[in-house]
Amino acid sequence: QLRLVESGGGLVQPGGSLRLSCAASGFSLDHYAIGWFRQAPGKEREGISCISGSSGSTNFVDSVKGRFNISRDNAKNTVYLQMNSLKPEDTAVYYCRAQWRRDYWGQGTQVTVSS
Repeated sequence: QLRLVESGGGLVQPGGSLRLSCAASGFSLDHYAIGWFRQAPGKEREGISCISGSSGSTNFVDSVKGRFNISRDNAKNTVYLQMNSLKPEDTAVYYCRAQWRRDYWGQGTQVTVSS
């Protein structure tokens, strides 16, 4: 079965860190551009970071720049989103997306930042 699976979400206090994983099953992520998105309650889904499939170049939206980092481990067929200095406004369901010859979405993982 071809799919993406996110993991690593949870409850964390403000200022804490989490690392999300996006693992591919049934296909290789090698050439895929990977994007991380999030959707907070009552808000639209927004793209927050991406990493290219070729050069490995990365991009971040201003709201997470300097706090989040995206990386890929092709040997593990996984892309990571390291989230540091988390804020309550980072609370959302986080999704990953893989785009190249096909377009895949994961099912999402909940991140809650609260004291």
